[in-house]
Amino acid sequence: MKTESIKVVIETEYLPYQSNPDKNQYAFAYHITLTNEGHIGAQLISRHWIIIDGNGVQREVKGMGVVGEQPLIAPGESYQYSSGAVLETVVGTMQGSYHMQGENGRGFEVTIPVFSLALPNVVN
Repeated sequence: MKTESIKVVIETEYLPYQSNPDKNQYAFAYHITLTNEGHIGAQLISRHWIIIDGNGVQREVKGMGVVGEQPLIAPGESYQYSSGAVLETVVGTMQGSYHMQGENGRGFEVTIPVFSLALPNVVN
């Protein structure tokens, strides 16, 4: 997905060794690549996540930057990071947005499309 010349690519994985199914704790990692396909640099200021588990329970997470950073992504450059979420169900979704600021001082939102967190072979 691309918003305001920032392309978002997401990969996910289930983390069996960090999960505890007996306690309904399913750990997932997500790996995100942000690529600046525009003509000016853009800094990631904050994030907003909506996480929904398989029971329909919704959680919101807001905060400054990602993984303790507020990266400035130059034109033609990419920034990658990994983080995670723990669900009480074997499947769920995440979506949200990044608030960015261009080097021209203009703020804008980058949509993070809905993506699934699921144990392998649970969702076709």
